[in-house]
Amino acid sequence: MSVETSRRESTEVVVIGAGPAGLTLANLLRQAGVGCVVLERQSRPYVEQRQRAGILDHRGAGVFESWGLADVVLAGMPQETKVEFRVDGEQRFLDVPTLTEGRLGRLVPQQVLVGRLLAHYVETGGDLRFEAAEVTPRGVGGPSPTVTYRDADGITHEIACSYVAGCDGHHGVSRVSVPEHALTTYSYDHGIGWLTILADAPPPRYPLMAITTHGFAAHFPRGPRASRFYLQCAPADTAADWPDERIWTQLRLRLADGDLPGGPIGEKVFVEMRSHVVDPMHYGRLFLVGDAAHIITPMGGKGMNLAVADADVLAHALRAAVRDGDEEPLAAYSATCLERVWNHQEFSRWMTEMTHEAGDETLAGPFRRRLARARFDRLFTSGPAARAFGDLMAGG
Repeated sequence: MSVETSRRESTEVVVIGAGPAGLTLANLLRQAGVGCVVLERQSRPYVEQRQRAGILDHRGAGVFESWGLADVVLAGMPQETKVEFRVDGEQRFLDVPTLTEGRLGRLVPQQVLVGRLLAHYVETGGDLRFEAAEVTPRGVGGPSPTVTYRDADGITHEIACSYVAGCDGHHGVSRVSVPEHALTTYSYDHGIGWLTILADAPPPRYPLMAITTHGFAAHFPRGPRASRFYLQCAPADTAADWPDERIWTQLRLRLADGDLPGGPIGEKVFVEMRSHVVDPMHYGRLFLVGDAAHIITPMGGKGMNLAVADADVLAHALRAAVRDGDEEPLAAYSATCLERVWNHQEFSRWMTEMTHEAGDETLAGPFRRRLARARFDRLFTSGPAARAFGDLMAGG
C-alpha cells in the first residue's frame, strides 16, 4: 500500500497568514464569492491567544459594515469616547465624538478581531489550514503562480492559483519572495523603545497617555479586568532591566497615580519603534498586505487599521479581476494603499514625537521639547487643530 507524500490542488487566491490582514481578506473574499485557501504556520490555539494591541478607527469599522460583517466583528464592542492626556500629572481631555462629528472607532482588541474573524470564516466553510510549514510562493512573477507547503502529517501540497496575498508580516516568507531589485524600502528609526505590559489590573475610564520628564507612559483598557500599559524605555533594554517592581514603580510615577493598583503581569513585550514602507506593494501576482508591506509605530493605533484597509482594497480588486476580468483595480492596488499608508505614517510620527519629546528633554534637547509642548497645547487652544487631530484619529 503506497503512502501519500504529495498533493496537488487549485484555488483562485492563496492567502498566506491568518492575522488581521489575512483573516479580513479571507472573509471579504468569501463575501465576494472568490475562492481562497488560507495558510497559517502557527496552530489555531496560538493564533487565537496571541495578544496584540489594537483599536478599529471609524474608517476601519466601516469596512466591515460595508461588507455586511458588522455583526460578526463589532457586536458588543464599545465606541470611543474621550481620550485623557496627563501632563506632569495635570489632566486634559479630548472629546473624540465632538471632534469627529460622531465618527467613532470601536475598542476592538486585535485578539478579539482575529478570534471573531477566524471563527466566522471556519464556521461558514472557509478553508483555513494551520501548522502549514515551509510555505513557499513560486512563480509569482508570471501568469501561473503556485504555493507549496508541508502539513502536520508531512504531506507536501502544491496549490495552483491565480493570485497570492502575502499577509504574513514583516518577517514572513511573502516579502522576501520578491526580488530585492523590485522593491524600494523606506525605513525610519524613532530612536526610542517601548515596553508593553498586559496585566490583570483595573482598566482606566478613558484611554490615558502621560507626558512626563520621566518618560512617556500609557494605560489602555483591554477588558473589564485587564489593562495594557506602555512605558518608554531605552531601545536596547531587555526583560532583565524591567522586573515587575520597577514596572509598577515607573507606571505610578509617570501616570502620577501613587495608588494605581497593581496585578499579575501576563506579558512583557519590547516594541521596536521603527517604521518601514515598501513600494510597490506587489510583484507580479503577489500582493503584500498589512505588516508585510508596512510597519508603523503603535502611536495613533493605525497598524491594524492599515491592514484592514489594504484587505478592503485588495478584496474589491480581486473580485473585479476574478468575476469581471478587470485587472485595472489590481494594477492600482499599491498606489491606492500607499496614499493612506504615508498619511498614517506621518500622523504616527507626528504624534510619537509630540508625546515623547514634550516630556523627555534628553531625547531631542530643550528647544525641541518646547516645540513639542507648543504642538500639544495647540490641540486644546485651537479648534481647527483639534478637529484635524480628530479627523486623523477617525481614519481620515
